Amino acid sequence: MAQAAHRIFGSTPIPRYVQLADLFRQRVAKDVWPPGSVLPSIEQLMAEFDVARVTVRQAVALLADEGLVSPQRGRGTFVTGKPGTRRRLRVETTLGDLVAMYRGDRPEHATLAEGVASPVVTEKDGIAAPKYFHLRRVHSRNGERYCVISIYIDYRVFRRAPARFRRELALPVLTSLPGLEIASARQTLAISTADVETAGLLGIAVNAPIAEVRRVLCGPDRTVIYLAEVGYRGDYIHLEMDLKP
Repeated sequence: MAQAAHRIFGSTPIPRYVQLADLFRQRVAKDVWPPGSVLPSIEQLMAEFDVARVTVRQAVALLADEGLVSPQRGRGTFVTGKPGTRRRLRVETTLGDLVAMYRGDRPEHATLAEGVASPVVTEKDGIAAPKYFHLRRVHSRNGERYCVISIYIDYRVFRRAPARFRRELALPVLTSLPGLEIASARQTLAISTADVETAGLLGIAVNAPIAEVRRVLCGPDRTVIYLAEVGYRGDYIHLEMDLKP
């Protein structure tokens, strides 16, 4: 008989103490538990999160290893620091701003797959190129994975700089190619949840919030020369909008 999903953490292969430590870390980061304060007792945390004593102890031990808390016998667990500032990714509204954000950035990337493959190109996107080169990657920064991306590049464009496309971030490479004209660029963003594969690749819980971004660049003849489908960790996305009065 299948075990019922946990009322807070659901059903996920990620260890419960790791998820609990992440919740604790967020409370420290948001000053719910400010520096100098004492964490609730183990019994209170067990009741609040519906977990075993050992799970709480393991989660606290992770934060202690990171220098965020300090357990003191007979006195409790004190908050001693805050998580490092995570660089959030802005959702830019112009291609120039988007490329500028990535230019000079050097996140690590692990290639999951590459080869000739065709994306789904709709009439609204533009006209499909005869052939595309596909790269599927995981990007990380400071050892933390933050997105899974599938990139499709018009093969005629890809073969102009194959080594660079494999080694560097695709957008800055694309916009640096001499004579390549990008006539239109658009992207959409939707809030979704992580499936099992995405959760495993990004090290987050199944059904954790993610931002799904679809990015399409076209040439003057409406040929789709670049199409990307990206799944970002929800806590890496920062969206600002100017509202017209």
